[in-house]
Amino acid sequence: MLTLFAFAIVFNAALATALLAVPLARRLSFRFGIISMPGGRRQEPTPMAKLGGLAIFLGFTVGIILAQFVVVQRQDPNEVIRLSGLLVGGAVITALGVADDILDLNYMQIFLGQALTSAIAIAFQIFIEFFNNPLTGAQTDPWSPVITVALTLFWLVLMMNTVNLLDGSDGLAAGIALIASIVLFINSAFAQQPAQTSVSLLPLALTGALLGFLIHNFYPARVYMGGSAWFLGYALGALSIIGGAKMATILLVMGLPLMDLGWQMVNRLRHGNNPFRGDRGHLHFRLLDSGRLTPRQLALSYYGFCAFFGLLTLVTASELFKFIAFAVMLICIAIGFIALGSSSALD
Repeated sequence: MLTLFAFAIVFNAALATALLAVPLARRLSFRFGIISMPGGRRQEPTPMAKLGGLAIFLGFTVGIILAQFVVVQRQDPNEVIRLSGLLVGGAVITALGVADDILDLNYMQIFLGQALTSAIAIAFQIFIEFFNNPLTGAQTDPWSPVITVALTLFWLVLMMNTVNLLDGSDGLAAGIALIASIVLFINSAFAQQPAQTSVSLLPLALTGALLGFLIHNFYPARVYMGGSAWFLGYALGALSIIGGAKMATILLVMGLPLMDLGWQMVNRLRHGNNPFRGDRGHLHFRLLDSGRLTPRQLALSYYGFCAFFGLLTLVTASELFKFIAFAVMLICIAIGFIALGSSSALD
């Protein structure tokens, strides 16, 4: 009963904070001119507030702070240290996102900010120490500090940019991140044995904050998350590390946007373009531009695909099963990309 009460407190606090913060973020956006103008990369029909992601950050922060005062079982002696890193790093990357919304930073400035955020996480013991071997299910031996730092830096920066580039259509990034946070919560609270109850409160807080934001961001959106999409990627990347590596879970949920990111970077390099400069070549833009799907249908289709593969991580603890599922998913996505490219060429 105490555990259910803790779940309710954390979720509802994050949800209520985000719901209250979104209107404030909209007013601040228009008050200071931090808006996305019509005709931009997202082709919005009217000026759109860009500070909505602040509501996600505030809701998440309130939720995880309250989580430290509820009575639940706590197993990780370094939980407070990692929580501090999550908050400090989250504040830094959120500030970077706001700065980008105002100043339009270049990709090198953005990368340095993302690297600093990742370094903060590592300094607070949020780092990848091992993988679970998909063939045997056994943990690998701990790596050297150099490999640990490099892998963690790569993972966190990858997640920040994946979520940011996914944020190209109403409700898309927030909805998929919501699915990922729900899967992480269920994994920690119920699938893991013994349950990681205190750790599960962190993705639960993110779930509440995202739901509060998504109510305003789903088609037709009334607010964008703007540069704070980087915070969302950072949070998901860090939460997949805290409490034991759950990177396979995130890889299955986020496999489609991750592969889309890699696919488009290769295409840009092949055509001599800057791989870090955004365009409308991503899958969600191409589907919208082709007229095959409306923004609502696009979001729901992505939700269904990502939720299906995310749920596969909960039906079994077998690392081999997850590896096979991930391979099948990548093959399906590759076939879809090739088919879409072929049809576009014929058109």
